[in-house]
Amino acid sequence: MAAPRPDLRIEALASHHERNGFSCGVDSLDRYLWTQPSQDVRRKANGVFILVEPDKPDIILGYYTLCATGLPQGGVPAAARKHVPRYPLVSATLIGRLTVSEARQGERLGAMLLADAVRRAYRSADTVGSSMLVVDALNDRAAGFYEGNGFARLPDSLRLVLPMHAIRRMMES
Repeated sequence: MAAPRPDLRIEALASHHERNGFSCGVDSLDRYLWTQPSQDVRRKANGVFILVEPDKPDIILGYYTLCATGLPQGGVPAAARKHVPRYPLVSATLIGRLTVSEARQGERLGAMLLADAVRRAYRSADTVGSSMLVVDALNDRAAGFYEGNGFARLPDSLRLVLPMHAIRRMMES
């Protein structure tokens, strides 16, 4: 996982962030940031976290969202099943969106956002009850990014998971 950088900061979405100027090159991710996140935060549907430079705190370099979700027991990889309760639905945390501004792609900012999402999800897992982190990648390239950061891809799917017990090992090393 990427280490935090002192020249960048990740913070909760606030009214001063310039959402309309953001473009990552994926229409659905851009439109979400332009139109939906304030309402999602107000309704407690998603946590929205913004990457900024401290000296330009209004300009969004990237963002990600987190929310609670549940997976059917069959949607949990066999190797992770021994670490989750045998309930019909397994509690999890979903990274709903994660992207970086087109102007800043290639600087490993996505890895920094992902590392923050993993740490934040892990810290909240004991409080909200979450056995794993889940992401539904937009395409194979995005799935490869998550696989390269320790997520396991479910067969014939763009869904990837990272069990909390694996995150604990990553954080301890």
